[in-house]
Amino acid sequence: MKNKLNFTLIIFLVLVILSCNYLNPKEEPLNSTGNKTDSTSIESVKINLDNPIDSNIVEASENILGNIYEKILPSVVQIKVRSKSDNPNNFIFPFATSPQSPEQILRGEGSGFVWDESGHIITNHHLVDDPELFKVNVIFSDGAQYNAEVVGSDPHSDLAVLKIITEEKKLIPALMGTSSLVKVGQFSAAIGNPFGQEFTFTSGIISATGRTIQGLGQFSIPQVLQTDAAINPGNSGGPLLNRKGEVIGINTQIVSRDGGNSGVGFAVPIDIAKRVIPELIQNGYFEYSFLGIAGATINPDIATALELPKTFRGVLVAEILPGGPAEKAGLIGSSEIKNIDGESIPIGGDIITHVNDVRVKSMSDLIIYLDNETRPGEKTNLTLFNIDSEPTQLVVTLGTRPTNP
Repeated sequence: MKNKLNFTLIIFLVLVILSCNYLNPKEEPLNSTGNKTDSTSIESVKINLDNPIDSNIVEASENILGNIYEKILPSVVQIKVRSKSDNPNNFIFPFATSPQSPEQILRGEGSGFVWDESGHIITNHHLVDDPELFKVNVIFSDGAQYNAEVVGSDPHSDLAVLKIITEEKKLIPALMGTSSLVKVGQFSAAIGNPFGQEFTFTSGIISATGRTIQGLGQFSIPQVLQTDAAINPGNSGGPLLNRKGEVIGINTQIVSRDGGNSGVGFAVPIDIAKRVIPELIQNGYFEYSFLGIAGATINPDIATALELPKTFRGVLVAEILPGGPAEKAGLIGSSEIKNIDGESIPIGGDIITHVNDVRVKSMSDLIIYLDNETRPGEKTNLTLFNIDSEPTQLVVTLGTRPTNP
């Protein structure tokens, strides 16, 4: 029983030990009236490895990390992409090696993981997005290597599906988690091939959720996970894991001035992949609903320009795509630009506050709802705010998002 209690304690403290910065606030001192002062002092708990309890905790944290690595390793692959080109220096990543011939060059290296026992491998769209793609190699940690074909790819989520054929090797699919349950501060780990260094494992925490990042065109990727686990070129397409070793995201981008990790990496949520990947396998593509507007979240500055309360939130229709669903339905875009404190703010367009009676307070809310809850061809009811009258309802028949905007 004592061992079980110690193990429970170890699990509870493992994330604290991983960061080695557990902060424990001291009791605030009392002033002469018996009240606590406004100041709060904090100190770090020191780990003494000569103390058996502390040593056991550290050992347990190491074991947990090692177990996650061993659990996921058979499901992770290195991906090498070769392309036909007349330019022998046409490399994507700085770690690419010299080609064997000028017509078949190493375009880039990345990562991926096993989706199912049928041989489907998940990676990033940007890794295989090349009209002159010549060969894709998938390499496992045991050295097994296979040629792969691209069976489907989606630029809007930066996801792609490869297919390998193997009879002698039993494929072990990665365990799938749920990104909707991920919270800031939770443990995260990445495994991949940064700078060509095969099957490198890094760990950290989820530093933000619900991010919206720019995709590979004019459309954004919503609900993205942000992590401080080291992610570098070559990690693209690899899995982001939780403490159970489940995939919660697919590593896709970093924010960096020099191309290296600076503590800000992004992963496409696994919940998006669960929706997109099956259709990529079946059809080779995924179709998104398309409204056909450029919109702006109404922030306090825009609210002021529109003579609305600063707390008002919604989506201002800034621009209407000619010939798109929004124009056909009669939505109105901004008609003029107002300058406030040196910033140009569009005004005069419709304001969307609800989609099918669901409140949308930002452009991200609108994108997430259209992506998750609607399909091309469906009729969608928009609630439009009007300063001078009651809200109006407008029915829009959604189109299909352009693949190459």
